[in-house]
Amino acid sequence: MDSEDIQLSDEEEEVTAEAVLKVLQNAWQNERLAPEILPHRNDMIECMLGQIQHMERNINKLPKTDFRALVHKMELSRIKYIICNYLKTRLDKIEKFCISIVNDERHRIENGTSYLTEAEYRYAQDYLQNIESHMKVSVLNHIPGNMQTFEPNRMAVHPNLQSHVFLKAINTVNGIVLENLLEDQDEEIDLEEGSQHILQYRPIADLVKNGSVQLI
Repeated sequence: MDSEDIQLSDEEEEVTAEAVLKVLQNAWQNERLAPEILPHRNDMIECMLGQIQHMERNINKLPKTDFRALVHKMELSRIKYIICNYLKTRLDKIEKFCISIVNDERHRIENGTSYLTEAEYRYAQDYLQNIESHMKVSVLNHIPGNMQTFEPNRMAVHPNLQSHVFLKAINTVNGIVLENLLEDQDEEIDLEEGSQHILQYRPIADLVKNGSVQLI
């Protein structure tokens, strides 16, 4: 990949295309392995889409017999796959956990934060509306009137935050509290930089989001 710098915004430092791709790869890997939907990295996607256009222009300038063109095309295909699979993984989670994601996102927006892009949030809302319409046509309209109220929260599917994940500590983190159901008491552990672990997702969820650990 070309090593030119990318400006993320007027207030952010320039970073190389390789660095942006690395961040996007990590986000993609975390998204695939985390049970819940994670904060979006649309900034990285926008940067890589611009880089893709730049690479395609450079490839078009090369002779078709130039071996570099083949190498760059293979790299482009890999980047496009990462972006597409990252977005698809997020959409799959939105569809699977639609009700709980919409509810959580409403609270996050009220608090000035957001995990979804505007387009993802609209998609989630439309998907939930389609579920309600389908339920009314297929079920609710055919039962007694006093039972026709659609209660989405009773249908909500939530991600299993108690599932276990593989992770690598990017930074040293001390004082991770793990719930020990067998001994009815909590356990506290430290994660050393570079160490790998199998842990329950819930205690390390924030560490995934702030980049202190990487799911593997």
